[in-house]
Amino acid sequence: MTHSSISANVSTPVPQMRLYSEWLEAKHGLEFAGFEDLRRWSVEDLDAFWRSIWDYDEIESPTPFTAVLSTGTMPHVRWFEGAEVSYARHVFRHAVAADEAGQPAIVAMNERGDTVEMSWAELRRQAASLALELRRNGIGKGDRVAAYLPNIPAAVVGLLASASLGAIWTLCSPDMGTSAVLDRLRQTGPKALIAVDGVFYAGKAMDRSAAVAEICAQLPCIEQLFLITSGHGEAAVPGALDFAEAVGRDDAAVEAFEPEWLPFDHPLWILYSSGTTGLPKAIVHGHGGVLLATAAGRLHFDLGPSYSANNFGDRFHWFSATGWVMWNIQVGGLLSGTTICLFDGSPSGTKTDTDWSRLWDFAARTGVTWFGAGAAFFASCRKAGLDLKGLGGLDAIRALGSTGSPLPPDVQRWGSAEFEAAGRPGIWWCNVSGGTEIAAAFMAGNPELPDTPGRLQCRHLGAAIEAWDENGRPVIDEVGELVCTRPFPSMPLYFWGDEDGSRYRDSYFSEWPGIWRHGDWLTVGADGGCTISGRSDATINRHGLRMGTAELYAAVEGLPGVAEAMVIDVEDGAGGSELIMFVVPDEGNELHAEAEAAIASAIRTGLSPRFVPDRLIAAPAIPLTLSGKKQELPIKRLFAGWPVAKVINADATATPEILPWYIEQARRWQSSKAKAGGASDVKADR
Repeated sequence: MTHSSISANVSTPVPQMRLYSEWLEAKHGLEFAGFEDLRRWSVEDLDAFWRSIWDYDEIESPTPFTAVLSTGTMPHVRWFEGAEVSYARHVFRHAVAADEAGQPAIVAMNERGDTVEMSWAELRRQAASLALELRRNGIGKGDRVAAYLPNIPAAVVGLLASASLGAIWTLCSPDMGTSAVLDRLRQTGPKALIAVDGVFYAGKAMDRSAAVAEICAQLPCIEQLFLITSGHGEAAVPGALDFAEAVGRDDAAVEAFEPEWLPFDHPLWILYSSGTTGLPKAIVHGHGGVLLATAAGRLHFDLGPSYSANNFGDRFHWFSATGWVMWNIQVGGLLSGTTICLFDGSPSGTKTDTDWSRLWDFAARTGVTWFGAGAAFFASCRKAGLDLKGLGGLDAIRALGSTGSPLPPDVQRWGSAEFEAAGRPGIWWCNVSGGTEIAAAFMAGNPELPDTPGRLQCRHLGAAIEAWDENGRPVIDEVGELVCTRPFPSMPLYFWGDEDGSRYRDSYFSEWPGIWRHGDWLTVGADGGCTISGRSDATINRHGLRMGTAELYAAVEGLPGVAEAMVIDVEDGAGGSELIMFVVPDEGNELHAEAEAAIASAIRTGLSPRFVPDRLIAAPAIPLTLSGKKQELPIKRLFAGWPVAKVINADATATPEILPWYIEQARRWQSSKAKAGGASDVKADR
């Protein structure tokens, strides 16, 4: 499994990418002059590359596959037809060796400092116990098991138990309001729900018992509720089974339990898009596609078994809410035999007592070696003047990961300088960019490539990524649309409820049939490094939780006194962003303090506190396209500093008379940021 011939006494891990390259040479006689040659081979010969990943990661199947890739036009392709795989089996194959080496599967801590470790054997036992209880309650292949859980070990247990049965896992974060949760779960019709009756976040205990009861009442498809008693719930939830009892069996049946073998493309989980243009898309990924993409991804993340000589004691953490795909990526560390470290709580203390050292303290106390978070987290640490070298206990960290938004170069340099001052020169930054849509990365890192502050070091192996101009031509050192020109195994199987596949095709293949258009602005440098310039759609990402504008409008536009609203999320040039909502009051009303409080309350309770706007602006009207759609992207681009002539087309606007007002608002916003050392003024032309 470790593919390493190095001495057991080695102190510096050999990068996984180098071990893989050496294996290719020894096994297949393939030699590459450098990473870019390896990457080019991986996308030009998909069959050979993905077969090598299957073999290198020792993916098991009791049945042979007939072909690596059944070619066709995306999205109509099939991978490894005939093979049977299992996400859960792939995780638990590490159990014996890891436990013998004394390396846990999970280390978890909450913001109050309570810490638990879970061995691989205990993780397997709890997952088997829960799987048997789910089966006893009629859950089997294809049934959906939903969860309403924070970032705790029980969520990992739930995923593995569901995957073991061939049930389909879907997870929502408890910091989502019931409306947002119901928008997701109504689509997928779960048969069972695993929930917590309360959470502790930012120094406050929050009751979730009423929310759980409402979710169950609104979803008659839920036949069984498994409830975790947190001590923060204020009311009993009728009909609930005790989750602790469900995972508590330890008998012969649990010992004998084995996860099901499943077809390569059997659904593993359902993730949700942000709901930008309506209900969130329910994105279905398969066991096999996730296994393959994760196996290739661990080369870029430089993750190996924590029990091997090469990676002994490695511990992987990525701070994430459970509703963000990075939670799934973090759990995927188990597929590599890596110990994962979960943090449940606020990364920044409370509103009245902000403390950006909390996550670093968690990392120090739990021995994290690989530390990941959203770019905004690192930017906030720098802005707060955090002295990392003064914190102590971070000696084990060898890698830093960033995603969610572009990481500003000065923030990365600050982090590197802090670690150098603490005696850790040359800390490796693995900046990644991918998405919920693929449950993986399209651009990632490689510890043997040069440092690229503010950029992504390279394109992902096996991902045929290019930047295309408006004519569909690849460009280098110019901003273009991020496209993937050839299949990638963890692209969605389909969207749940999208019977004819039209919503899936319209989402990613409408611009160029057979070509995946991702929705990001990308620059591919001549050196192979990449830069993401933000979204080319209206998705909002707030500290790792993604939401679409349509959900915000649903929460706001039904309020008394509100005629219409439009929201944009504009990067501030310092790694963060400002969420601006334009509100058109009903005739005879105005945007007074009470109205602002009502808007904030509706979003906080119905969706999430993270999406309460930073600024509310009373607007005379909302700019609309000729088809009646809100012009979020042109206005966002105005605020981001794009030239007016490039983003405003009065002939394509149903309300051209309102455009000068928005242009002036953008100028004022840009001017205020320029005075504060941020972005430059909006330009009339370039």
